[in-house]
Amino acid sequence: MSFQLTILGCNSAVPTLERHPTAQLLNANERFFLIDCGEGTQVRLKEYKLNFQRINHIFISHLHGDHYFGLIGLISSMHLLGRNKDLHIYAHQELKAIIDLQLLASNTELNYPLFFHPIAEADEQVLYEDEKISISNVILNHTIKCSGFIFKEKKSKRKIINEKIEQYKIPFDKYNGIKEGADWIADSGEIIKNNEMTVENSLAHSYAFCTDTIYSEALIKKIKEVDLLYHEATFKKDLAGRAKATGHSTTYEAATIAKKSAVKNLLIGHFSQRYKNLDELLIEAKATFKNTYLAKSGLVVDFDELYS
Repeated sequence: MSFQLTILGCNSAVPTLERHPTAQLLNANERFFLIDCGEGTQVRLKEYKLNFQRINHIFISHLHGDHYFGLIGLISSMHLLGRNKDLHIYAHQELKAIIDLQLLASNTELNYPLFFHPIAEADEQVLYEDEKISISNVILNHTIKCSGFIFKEKKSKRKIINEKIEQYKIPFDKYNGIKEGADWIADSGEIIKNNEMTVENSLAHSYAFCTDTIYSEALIKKIKEVDLLYHEATFKKDLAGRAKATGHSTTYEAATIAKKSAVKNLLIGHFSQRYKNLDELLIEAKATFKNTYLAKSGLVVDFDELYS
């Protein structure tokens, strides 16, 4: 089982040769979720040997170009390379008209079904859910409507200790109940507690993606105690005025949100091109929240190895 995040791009509006616009790929137990799709995303996927045909769900936070300009290229490449399985896109309604126009202008009829799921402008709700993960949106405070996303893995059933099952002669049709926490009554009438027959399975992971936004304490309860928070930190704290005016946050503000939310780890990104040495931003953030890391293109975060 795996829960890994790959950073494909970490810069703000203008890309540099080393830093690309926002895009991330989350592998949640071999379910692949693309989060934002800035210019050049499909090239980064190829560079890091990530098969984009395995992506079935794409989440776009908002319609500033550095967060979706790579989408039509990715959609087109999937088509040209023979994709035939469903692709689901979750974004604000206006993006559907943009995609439809781009496909119409190029006279492209996709080989595969493309489903568009509009994100409500004023509501926070579950966007996708299956037996292993739940994904919901969280409203951010930017210059246009913008949503972050919270990925919550569902807790795995407990793992049976085979020797105990044999010892107490528990029938197969009772296994599922025991995995879900049930005790067992032996033939002697003795109650065998569940924790004697099972052990905890892998931990359920959680990830909050909070891109372009001003400092907002409304986030605190919504992202509380997640394993990893990605929060934009476009500017250093000396440019707090500039950050607020452009709908962004500073290193200090991102770290403060992380601290007040009691998250386990903070990943900062969406850096202004003005900063050549990103360590300056990291030092500022770590002064407020120790477990802070820099988002860098190619970085892979394995949630089983995160510090807590």
